[in-house]
Amino acid sequence: MDAEERDIFQFLKIWGAGFTAPREIARRAGSKKRSHEDPDWAKPILLRMEDRGILESDLQGRFRIKTVPKQKQARQEAAPEAAQILQESGVAVESGVAGAIAADEYYEKL
Repeated sequence: MDAEERDIFQFLKIWGAGFTAPREIARRAGSKKRSHEDPDWAKPILLRMEDRGILESDLQGRFRIKTVPKQKQARQEAAPEAAQILQESGVAVESGVAGAIAADEYYEKL
């Protein structure tokens, strides 16, 4: 990632799973002077980052950091007694967190 991409990435990391408008990104990720001179400076960078798979956009054209898909892992079979207790209590144990933002190194590789 170059410096502009890194600035945008660090700003969007603060917002987490929320989508953010390109003008808001341009206003807050860059300097005030740059935002006044060209309020759409971030759009080509955002599109480039989306093509590389770092960001994703919604139908309204807002962007966020693309979440890491949950990896399929082999499930371990529980003992019959433990499975029955879990089923009766309604507890479902899942490994990993779906939709989490990965470490910066993951996005550097994209």
